[in-house]
Amino acid sequence: MSSPVGEKPGEACGVFGAYVAETHIANLIYFGLFALQHRGQESAGIAVSDGHRLTAYKNMGLVSNVFDRNTLGGLQGSIGIGHTRYSTTGSSTWENAQPAFRAVGHRNIALGHNGNLTNTADLAMRLGSAAGTTDSELMTSAIAEQIQKDENMSLAEAVAAVLPEFEGAYTLVVMDDTSVVAVRDPHGFRPLSLGRIGDEGWVVASETAALDLVGAAFEHDVLPGEMIVLTEAGVESSFPQGRQPSRLCVFEYVYFARPDSNLAGQNVQAARVLMGRRLAQEAPADADVVIPVPESGIPAAQGFAWESGIPYEDGLVKNRYVGRTFIEPEQMLRDQGIRLKLNPIRDVLDGQRIILVDDSVVRGTTTRQLVELVRSAGAREVHLRISSPPYRWPCFYGMDTSDRDALLAAHRTEAEIAEFLAVDSLAYLTLEGLEESLPDANQTFCNACLSGDYPTAIGDDKFVLEQP
Repeated sequence: MSSPVGEKPGEACGVFGAYVAETHIANLIYFGLFALQHRGQESAGIAVSDGHRLTAYKNMGLVSNVFDRNTLGGLQGSIGIGHTRYSTTGSSTWENAQPAFRAVGHRNIALGHNGNLTNTADLAMRLGSAAGTTDSELMTSAIAEQIQKDENMSLAEAVAAVLPEFEGAYTLVVMDDTSVVAVRDPHGFRPLSLGRIGDEGWVVASETAALDLVGAAFEHDVLPGEMIVLTEAGVESSFPQGRQPSRLCVFEYVYFARPDSNLAGQNVQAARVLMGRRLAQEAPADADVVIPVPESGIPAAQGFAWESGIPYEDGLVKNRYVGRTFIEPEQMLRDQGIRLKLNPIRDVLDGQRIILVDDSVVRGTTTRQLVELVRSAGAREVHLRISSPPYRWPCFYGMDTSDRDALLAAHRTEAEIAEFLAVDSLAYLTLEGLEESLPDANQTFCNACLSGDYPTAIGDDKFVLEQP
């Protein structure tokens, strides 16, 4: 997902898989990927099969740029997978776009991945340099190796055989000529949901919003450690590695997931509003108006306003049509670069004591520019409220924050952060407040980026074979 001001961490991709008989599945996957575009905008790809031949197409750019009527028309079949990519390991290049593809004798396999492995170096050493430069390619090669050993092995059997070699975070969709296999790692770091289309059609997707877009009825969240197999015969479920306590990434609720998606039975928008309400209880401020940082800060700002009784206003307008610019601006324009994406409404801000609400602050540079922007529009005071705890620790499970020294809160107190950001006051939601805004106690989360408590062993090689 891209932040409107370039502040937030990027996340590692969206995955989609489907088996719907007598359907041009590429069209359905194409629309499903639109609902997952926020999870990765660097590249997109689709692989399909007609039961005999697997065909794949991928390219750099947004879904709407990668595919057109002609490319979709050439992807014939009723079974397939799709992927949108944000690179956290490996370069942002065509070679690293997904689905990853391997020819194995008379069969072909394709794989899409959301997450990061934490034992990439060990896996690469075992498989050899030809196996690939990203964890996704290495997983594809490991599955292909199993099939090469036994050509009669089903795709599901091959995937189950290699899963014990994968450590860290992985939500996978894998396909061959006749089946789709979807699996979550035993901790369930990244989300996946199963939906039904009609009587015999099945879909898996990173978020329920993608099920909604293609007209699939939600069946259930794929559980941590669960493997779903979609074939002509229907759906099969198993747990080849057993289950660990769920550790769904808490940042899925804070920032990554679409507000219209449901995670672990709770609507994301509703959770974010609750975070804002709790933040108002924990960190009130004497102010005139509550202003969100659009768009990710809007639900929490609404919750803060409703709980505090302070009026809510939209004081910043987002330019929805600005992406990465290919022009390197002059220094003066670069310093004002935030104005390319956000512009203040002076009539709302001038002379006011502002509560500025955002969901997170990771690196801080653009937040500081944002505060300057609000003050330039006449704000008399700026009280920054963040609806998550300080982001102090790197993530190794699928976010691009592996360098702790780049994190604003890693080595600073809240008073030092407030001084750096030049705000009149600063407060974060507590970890207790965050988790009490989420589903019931039966659901546990990975909050390593906020607490330093990593659910799995963490190595020293940063899990990157190829530097971007």
